[in-house]
Amino acid sequence: MSHAMAKLAVQLAVILLAARFMGWVFSRKLHQPTVLGEMIAGILIGPYLLGSFPFFLFNGPLFPLPGEGQIPVSPELYGIAVLGSIILLFISGLETDLKTFLRFSGQGIAVGLGGIILPFFFGSYAAVLLLPGVHSLADPTAIFLGVISTATSVGITARILSEQRKVSSPEGVTILSAAVLDDVFSMILLAVAVGITQASSGGDAAPWRDAAAVGLKALGFWLICTAAGVFLAPRITRGMKRFESLGMTAAVSFGIALLLAGLSEFSGLAMIIGAYITGLSFSQTDVAAEIRERLQGMYDFLVPVFFCVMGMMVNIAAIAQLWWFALIFAALAIVGKIIGSGAPALLVGFNMRGAARIGSGMLPRGEVTLIIASTGLASGAIGNDIFGVAVMTMLLASLLAPPVLKGCFLKGGKGYTREHKQEDVFSSSIELSFPSVRTAEFLVQEMLKAFRSEGFYTHRPDNYQDLYTIRKEEIALSLFRDETKVTVNTRSDHEQFVRLLMTEELLELKDFLSGLESMKSPDMMGAELVKGMFAMIEPDEEDQEEEENGTGEDDAACQDESPEKNSESSG
Repeated sequence: MSHAMAKLAVQLAVILLAARFMGWVFSRKLHQPTVLGEMIAGILIGPYLLGSFPFFLFNGPLFPLPGEGQIPVSPELYGIAVLGSIILLFISGLETDLKTFLRFSGQGIAVGLGGIILPFFFGSYAAVLLLPGVHSLADPTAIFLGVISTATSVGITARILSEQRKVSSPEGVTILSAAVLDDVFSMILLAVAVGITQASSGGDAAPWRDAAAVGLKALGFWLICTAAGVFLAPRITRGMKRFESLGMTAAVSFGIALLLAGLSEFSGLAMIIGAYITGLSFSQTDVAAEIRERLQGMYDFLVPVFFCVMGMMVNIAAIAQLWWFALIFAALAIVGKIIGSGAPALLVGFNMRGAARIGSGMLPRGEVTLIIASTGLASGAIGNDIFGVAVMTMLLASLLAPPVLKGCFLKGGKGYTREHKQEDVFSSSIELSFPSVRTAEFLVQEMLKAFRSEGFYTHRPDNYQDLYTIRKEEIALSLFRDETKVTVNTRSDHEQFVRLLMTEELLELKDFLSGLESMKSPDMMGAELVKGMFAMIEPDEEDQEEEENGTGEDDAACQDESPEKNSESSG
């Protein structure tokens, strides 16, 4: 046991070093997705290439070649990779925006279904027509190849859209919502494929009624668990807040993800379905960003291991025997996505330019494709050669997507034929200007402390700029500092509360600086400065007097204010 654990430690060290280095090269030097570098690192160090050579610490290779019919990595290493897939899908669920998805749900459903149906039949028919031994669409190999064709990488697509600053565009929102839908249905189709493989273990292809039963079971499990999760997640987090430990909240949420993943597997479904449902359920809670931040270290460790191990399963020699099929299959998968997703876009309000952007945005394959392929390899439905075909398809599609999508957006022009009205989530804006950067930084930190003391959770999405998202249950706002200017955005019905909290903080600062001013220091002009800052967010001196006297007429005064008065107070 000690020798096996020592070997596992050395294997993980080699995997992490190779994966992170190749990921850095692809990301920083080649401007390609990090996942591609991690996959290629796995191919290079795997048992079919460098890993088959003798290693100086052992009496044999570091990654020995597998036996016939076995996966090419050890069970313990594969188990760590599976854990990486669980946290990957859990974090993906946490990052899913349900509101955005529902807002463009009609367009997303049309594009997503088109991006599933056509690629699925292209992939399945390619297996039936070109692969020996595959004679029916109900054959597990044909089904797995069809499912592999359907997945879309939400992560790769989101990164490209973010770089082009098109996430909030009609095309960007539709692409992301359709990509999420594609991955959801790909998981359900994966459950169908696993069920058919188990049902046909005797050698005969399973009848379509078994496939329908498995599909209904998967869909029912998905809907019930999603509805229950969305309903229970806020209550679970509300209960966990009593422990006043965000670390415990993150650990419990990931523990629930592992539990639901195990229940999914015992129910005959894939573990990633349970993990994704859990992340989706917690995505709408106010601690979602905190959970994601506290699991980031585990994510950075396990996810590169997962992608690298997936690359280690690629048998270059097996791909060489089916290189012609790999190229045909990849071409069909790419064309199927472009046509299948682009054509429905024309029917839901997009022109040819927008349809081309959507079709190219649905091209990238990534983590879900690898999870589907690895599940098929582990279940025996496909061999190393077909797994290599899936990996090659993922690599080609992911390499092709960034330049094509960038080119479609660089041409400019509107892609949506209808008038697009941007939904104003933060309808009210409060702006403060300060005489120096240090003053603005100090006030921002004091405001964040005040919000935290009121039970809010603050998150800084971008470490390179002073942007904070602040949430407490249904109250959400953003705080942004640009040099000496501080902007707070929130909903109009939360504006009075935000102004009150900021007023209290400036009053405390005013008292503090007044005390310093009483020391008669020539540099202490802060009290006058704070008076000016306080006047910028104080609606009216008369209203302030009423509030201090406790007249109880604040609500009525707010409702009776004229539009002109509201405009002045917002300024």
